[in-house]
Amino acid sequence: MKYDIHPHVISPDMDKYPLNPLGGKRSAWSSARSLTGAQLIAAMDEAGIDKAAVVQSSTTYGHDNSYVVDTVAQFPDRLTGVCSVDLLADDAVEKLQFWHERGCTGLRLFTTGSTMPTQSTWLNDPKTFPAWEYASEIGMPICIQALVVGVPMVRFLLERFPKVPILLDHFMQVDLTEGAPYAAGDPMFSLAEYPQVYLKLTPISVAAVKTGKATAESFFGKAIEKFGANRIAWGSNYPASEGSLPTLLGDAEKALSFLGDEDRSWIFGKTAAELYPSLA
Repeated sequence: MKYDIHPHVISPDMDKYPLNPLGGKRSAWSSARSLTGAQLIAAMDEAGIDKAAVVQSSTTYGHDNSYVVDTVAQFPDRLTGVCSVDLLADDAVEKLQFWHERGCTGLRLFTTGSTMPTQSTWLNDPKTFPAWEYASEIGMPICIQALVVGVPMVRFLLERFPKVPILLDHFMQVDLTEGAPYAAGDPMFSLAEYPQVYLKLTPISVAAVKTGKATAESFFGKAIEKFGANRIAWGSNYPASEGSLPTLLGDAEKALSFLGDEDRSWIFGKTAAELYPSLA
């Protein structure tokens, strides 16, 4: 079984699904190409991907997860949803419960990215704690897109909410150009001591190991040594990352070809199934 924990869907119907990007500016990739739920399923079939956790495109729709949940409802045997919610809002728990009841079994917090290039500082604001407590109660994993400078905030949340699985998107976009031993990634690697921390391996990570003195074997090898393959999961970032879904999967498989079958089976499937039991 192959699972993808980071595709996006974008509807061409902007009347039914209006734009409201976080940061006030739509991402360039979502402006250039849409991807309907049916097109995603077709791409998954072509790539040999069995199931997927569809991640809300925060740089397209902000906190309105309507298209994600409509897509999940259309293909419930293949997909689950990962929603976006404003955790600083007074009704954050109610909104999270609402989207959860409509098919979202994960939450993503977008604290930096293409339309918000600096690291936001609200991540561990006390106003967010009720939503974290709710996620802890229902066992909902939370993806965090953050930079390495955000590690202290992540550590604070790990200490306060030890039952919430936390996925770090794109390996926190660590600068790998200096090569092994990847000192720039030490803050991220230090989080391996928390058993609820997972790493999400995406095309951004695959591209990074081709820069400077980095190599796939030395960097991903260190990540597996620290976290274990059972705490790393692959996500395509399709269609935000350029290329077809089969190509993106093939690139990741090539980068991890030095691993044994068991480690690869965790990264491309079994870890995702543990994080999102509804898919399994």
